Amino acid sequence: MTLKFSLAAIVMASALVLGGCASNQSSAIGTWGNPDVPSEPSLELSKDGKVTGTDGCNRLMGSYTVDENEIAFEGVASTLMFCEGVDTWLAQLATATVSADEMTVFDLNGAEIGTLERAE
Repeated sequence: MTLKFSLAAIVMASALVLGGCASNQSSAIGTWGNPDVPSEPSLELSKDGKVTGTDGCNRLMGSYTVDENEIAFEGVASTLMFCEGVDTWLAQLATATVSADEMTVFDLNGAEIGTLERAE
């Protein structure tokens, strides 16, 4: 009887842990910024861990993972067009956090570089 109880407890604990990871990723999935305005930064985080977007001039593409409440961007590549008068801060993204409908983006040094609102 104790073995069955222990096995059931392990299964339930695993489900809670995995469910927590899924909900953290779920809060990140979606469109951030306004992709309908080409000169504004935006990101699209898909369910399969891919990220695409624009810094307001150049296209961005790569992947992301979610650990606890932090999004880590990995292997993000960008086109390299000259963008006079465009603040291309989003091209420096390394990590981000999500709070309600706002994503705060940080660079490699952990400095906040900007925010994106969840698109409707």
